[in-house]
Formats: sequence, structure tokens, C-alpha cells
Amino acid sequence: MQNIDVMLEPLRALLQQVGAFMPRLLMAAALLLGGWLLAKAFRFSVVKALRALNFHVLTERAGIDGFLQQGGTEKDTTEIFGWIAYTLVILASLLIAFNSLGLTQVTDLLGRVLLFVPRLLVALLVLVFGSYFARFARQAVQNYCRGANISDAEVLGHLMQYGVMAFVVLLAVDHLDIGGGLIQQTFLILLGGVVVALALAFGIGGRDRAAALIERWFPRDRGDPPP
Repeated sequence: MQNIDVMLEPLRALLQQVGAFMPRLLMAAALLLGGWLLAKAFRFSVVKALRALNFHVLTERAGIDGFLQQGGTEKDTTEIFGWIAYTLVILASLLIAFNSLGLTQVTDLLGRVLLFVPRLLVALLVLVFGSYFARFARQAVQNYCRGANISDAEVLGHLMQYGVMAFVVLLAVDHLDIGGGLIQQTFLILLGGVVVALALAFGIGGRDRAAALIERWFPRDRGDPPP
């Protein structure tokens, strides 16, 4: 009889641990179910609120929706923001559920991911408003050049748009704080290299072309003496 008790002792200890763990597991499952329902409701509310504010019109004019459609997705920027809101609530639910189970390593990882999601949201907002401002700047430059009878208004407008977008992308990546500034430094080095290469190519091999462009953009009056 004593031998049987000794053999059943590990099983009893296991059953006691399972019995103590089951309430916490059920609580975690209930938290996940409630978080999933709350996440769906929150995503629906965010999408409806953004569409009520005509946010989809802003993203369409900024060119973000067209870029996403060219990438093969059927979702627009408003739905992506709703998905980010859904992910934020799900991560918070997972964090609370795993914390109730005592899994500290998992909660630490989820906490870092949860802190990254708001940065991603702000970076996307920077891209949206920056893209809209870049297109506005392009139109402003083109209208000014046409009003001043400056040729190549389309080229100058696109150069302005690309310059503004490069600055906006740099701001968005800097806000994400990925790689400890390595991505920002690499982007600046590449941008500086492209600018220097274009300047050298234009200055060395295109002096005549540069003079012709300056003459087209800023024509001299007929009364001006020749150089």
C-alpha cells in the first residue's frame, strides 16, 4: 500500500498543479476572447470615424492608396489604420493574458512590440500628410513656373515633390527609431551621393545643356548685351 502511495504521489502533485493552473488558463482565455471582440469593435469604429472625416479622400489625393493598389492590395490606407488599431488591442489583450499566466518573458516581448505600434501609426500619418504636401508643393511650383513663363515646369515640379518626399521618408524612418540611426545615416549617404553624382554629371558633361536650360527658364531681354 505504501508503494502505491509513493507511486501516486507525483501524479497527485501534477494534478494539484493542473488544478491550480486551470483557473488562470480559463481567465486568460476569457481575456483573449474579450480582447478579440473589443479589437473588432475598435477597428470598425476607427474605420468609420476616419471615413466620416474624409481621411480616405486625403490619402487618395496624396497618392498613398494608388501606391497600395499598385502593390497588389485591395485595402486602402483607412483600412490599414483600422488593422493597426485592431492589432494594438490584440497585443494588449495578449499582454494581459500572458501576464496573468506568469509568463514574464513573453510579456516583455509583447510589451516591446506594443510600444512599437504607436510609432508605426505616427510614421504612417507622417507619410500620408507629407505625401499630400509634396503633391501640393509640386502643383505650386508648376503653377508658378507657368505663370512666370519658365519652361520645364513639369520637371521642376517633380523635383520639388521628390525632394519633399525624401525629407518626409527620412522623418518617418527617424520616428520609427530602427537600427539606432543606421538607416537614416545610410539614406543620407545615398541621397548625398546621388546629388553629388548628378551635380558632377551636369556640371562636367552638360555645360552647354545647362546654359540652354538657363536661357529657356530665364530668357534675356533683347536689349541685354551678349556675354
